[in-house]
Amino acid sequence: MKTLRLILGDQLNIKHSWFKEVNDNVLYCMFETKQEASYVKHHIQKIVGFLGAMRDFSVKLNEKRHRLIYFKINDENNFHDFKNNILQLIEKEDIKHFEYQYPDEYRLNEELETLASSLPISTSVLSSEHFYTEREELTVFFKDKKQTVMESFYQYMRKKHQVLIENDKPVGGKWNFDKSNRKKWKEESLIPIPYDIKHDVTKIVAEVKRAGVKTFGIINERYFDYPLNRDEAIGQLNYFVKELLPLFGDYQDAMHVNEVYLYHSKLSFALNIKLITPKEVVKKVETSYYNDEAISISQAEGFIRQILGWREFMRGMYWKLMPNFKKTNFFEHKNKLPDFFWTGNTKMNCVKNCLKNSLNNSYAHHIQRLMVLGNLALLLELDPEEVDKWYLGVYIDAIEWVQLPNTRGMSQYADGGIIATKPYISSANYIDKMSNYCLDCSYNKKDKTSVNACPFNSLYWNFLASKQEKLQKNRRMFMMFNLLNKMNLKLLESVKSRAKSIIYEPDNY
Repeated sequence: MKTLRLILGDQLNIKHSWFKEVNDNVLYCMFETKQEASYVKHHIQKIVGFLGAMRDFSVKLNEKRHRLIYFKINDENNFHDFKNNILQLIEKEDIKHFEYQYPDEYRLNEELETLASSLPISTSVLSSEHFYTEREELTVFFKDKKQTVMESFYQYMRKKHQVLIENDKPVGGKWNFDKSNRKKWKEESLIPIPYDIKHDVTKIVAEVKRAGVKTFGIINERYFDYPLNRDEAIGQLNYFVKELLPLFGDYQDAMHVNEVYLYHSKLSFALNIKLITPKEVVKKVETSYYNDEAISISQAEGFIRQILGWREFMRGMYWKLMPNFKKTNFFEHKNKLPDFFWTGNTKMNCVKNCLKNSLNNSYAHHIQRLMVLGNLALLLELDPEEVDKWYLGVYIDAIEWVQLPNTRGMSQYADGGIIATKPYISSANYIDKMSNYCLDCSYNKKDKTSVNACPFNSLYWNFLASKQEKLQKNRRMFMMFNLLNKMNLKLLESVKSRAKSIIYEPDNY
């Protein structure tokens, strides 16, 4: 029976069981579509990264002698949507059966389910064979539990998969070494020379422009340095474990004006398009911990928690809460995204640096995304839908299953506390504690009300004052509200007045 198999742009797993055997009756198809390039406005590096990795993957399939039809973005026979491309191939190639792997995004899942049910041939769907968990595993785990807390799920995952477990106990005597992972980097340690990846993507950039795809951000067309194939992803992983992991945990929350990646792995893009699996990454880190005295438990556990814990937790929450989750807006915020999110032009040094990282590199690490940019978006009362679209478009590793729960849930608290136990907000104090951003800033990190006062300070206290009624039952907010209630009323009014002027015209700050 002649079979057509669809491979999506984030399903580049050459180790998938599909590819174990070559079968002349199996035809694979891959499409570069304007539909996928334009459902939000994407960073140019994200578009180039996906197309570059897809094209490299197509070469690997051809080398293994699998039959493949590949439509590039400017091909004349490309209809730029899955349905018409697939119908075209079914008729042309006399296909009798259609197969696809479960997509990770809800919208694509719906689209392909509808497509499959409408086809005049038999269809089947199977696992992408990537994640530790099945889609519904988290939902089953939290059934009848009052709260969906990541820590309990993380412990369950550690035990189930026997990761950093000895005699049924966590290695090191604790499940979580988060308190050891909050050091400020003061340039006391060297950042090793990056792993050498260099792609000339001038041809892809030209093709994207010719196709009329609207993008933003910048790209070094002759030095694109993200992994685009499995070998490069494994090389990046090996480099990370040897050179960066010994200090990763210490500085995983740190930020610095002169460093983009610090000790972070730069593996998220490769992971999310499935060049490598989370099991491979976790196994490599765990084995290296046992074999390398330079790697302490706090470094290894801090990284494994992000992959085995947070990444799987976010995916499970996505499938548990969709589709209604995408409409949540607990605080009913409606403000538009300021222009500086697209330009980086702001006097706030922390925001400017995090935006510079994002716009120049299609990257920012989790604290820059959460505690600077996400923090500001929440304090400015931005519409979570606009925030979602920006985060989904700007970061090379952003796919909705991981972006949406992190942004709308964790960062913007738009779900009212389903994912995060409290809003992740802060004044300048936290940002100063974890970075050197405040040193050269035109604003005063300690002031709340003057024209030179850090905007985060007045915005922070204004948020607490305006949201107190909605959040007063949240136990984790008690201490903040106690401080708020002790604030001099005249000072509080001045704080609120300055905050409102910032919220009204954020591009002036």
